[in-house]
Amino acid sequence: MSAKLNADLAQFGLTEKEVQQTLGIVKVRDVDYADLYFESCQSDSVSMEEGLVKRAVKSVSQGVGVRATAGEKTGFAYSDELTRKDLELAASTARYIAQSPQGGQPVPVTVGLKPTRDLYPAEAPISDVATPERVDLLNRIDAEARRYDPRIKNVMASFNTEYKIVLVATTDGKLVGDIQPLSRLQVTCIAEENGNRQVGSFGGGGRMGFSYYFEQNRYRHYAREAARQAILNLSAVDAPAGVMPVVLGGGWPGILLHEAIGHGLEADFNRRKTSAFSNLIGKRVASESCTIVDDGTLPFRRGSLNMDDEGTPTSRTVLIEKGILRGYITDTLNARLMNIPLTGNGRRESFQSIPLPRMTNTFMLAGESDPQDIMRSVKKGLYPGAVADPPATARPARRPRARSHPSAASG
Repeated sequence: MSAKLNADLAQFGLTEKEVQQTLGIVKVRDVDYADLYFESCQSDSVSMEEGLVKRAVKSVSQGVGVRATAGEKTGFAYSDELTRKDLELAASTARYIAQSPQGGQPVPVTVGLKPTRDLYPAEAPISDVATPERVDLLNRIDAEARRYDPRIKNVMASFNTEYKIVLVATTDGKLVGDIQPLSRLQVTCIAEENGNRQVGSFGGGGRMGFSYYFEQNRYRHYAREAARQAILNLSAVDAPAGVMPVVLGGGWPGILLHEAIGHGLEADFNRRKTSAFSNLIGKRVASESCTIVDDGTLPFRRGSLNMDDEGTPTSRTVLIEKGILRGYITDTLNARLMNIPLTGNGRRESFQSIPLPRMTNTFMLAGESDPQDIMRSVKKGLYPGAVADPPATARPARRPRARSHPSAASG
C-alpha cells in the first residue's frame, strides 16, 4: 500500500484491517454492493464590508457514511465518531436496512488500491493560509474597487475556502483517497449617483491555491469588473416588456442549461421516469447545433474531481450530440439498475448523505455560427451578455437592465 494511502488512513485514525473488517460486516450474501465513505472537511470564510472585517468563520467536520445496496433498496448509516465500535454499529445498521436481518453470513472482502489522476495539484494546503493574509487580500480589493470610480460608495468582498480529504473503500476492491481543495473570491460593489444606487458583482475560483488570485493580478480584475458593472448600471434603463428573442452570451446564462437540461439528464430521474428525457436515448431532443457535455476532468475547475464520491474516476460524457440524446450521467447504483455506462458522477453533499448522480462541469460546445451573424439574425430582442470596458475617458453607454446566469455550470 502506498505511503499516500497510509497517510489517508492515518488522517481518520484507521488501519487497512479495520476498513476490511467493517466492509465484512456489511457485505453479506443478500447485499449486492457496499462502500464506506470517510470525509474530513475544513471550511474557512472571511468577509469584509465598509473596510471592516464583518465575519470570520472556521468549521470542521469529520465522519463516515456506510452504504449497502440490495437490488433497488439502499441501506445507509453514518457516524461522526470513527471508533471501531461506531464503525461496526453503522455497518450493521446499513446492512439491516438493505436486507433481512436473517440474511447470509459475512463473505470475504479484498481491498486493493487503484491510482487516481491529479487535476488540481496544490503547492500548499489552502487551509494553511493565515487569516491576516486573507484579510490583506480583501483590503487590497476594497482599495482597488474604490480607486476605479469615486461613485463606488461601498465594497463587500469575501474569500471562502474548503479543504476536504476523502477516502472510499468498496466491496469490489477499491480503497482510494483524494485531497480536494476549493476556493472562491467574490466582490460586490455599490455605486451611487444623485440618489440612484446600483450593484455590480464579480468573482471566481475553483480547485486552486491562494496564489492563484495574485497571478496575473486576478484579484484586481475581479475588483475592477465588479466596480465597472456597478457604475454601468447607474445609466441602465428598464428592459422592454413583452415576448421577444433573447441571445445569451457566455457566462451566467449557463445556469439555464444547468437547470433546464443538466438535471434532466441525471440517471436517477430517468430511471424513475420523472425526467422529460426519459426513454429518449437515440432520439432528437435539440437543434443539430446543440452538443452538451459533462466533463469532470478539466484541471482546476470547480466541478472537477480526480474521483467521484464512490471512488470512480470522473470522465468526459457527451450527453447530447448534435441534437441527439446519447446518454445520462450515472453513479454505480443507477448504472447497474439501468444497464448503462458508469460515468463517475456519484456525488454526496457530505458523509451524512448517500451518493446521487449529479453534474460536474456541464456546458454546451461552441457551434459553427459567427456570433455577429447570430446577433444580426434577431431584428428586435435582448442580449444580456458581457459589455466591454469603455475607454477611460468615456462615459458608459446606457443599457437595459437585464439579469443573466452562468454559461458553464458546476454541480
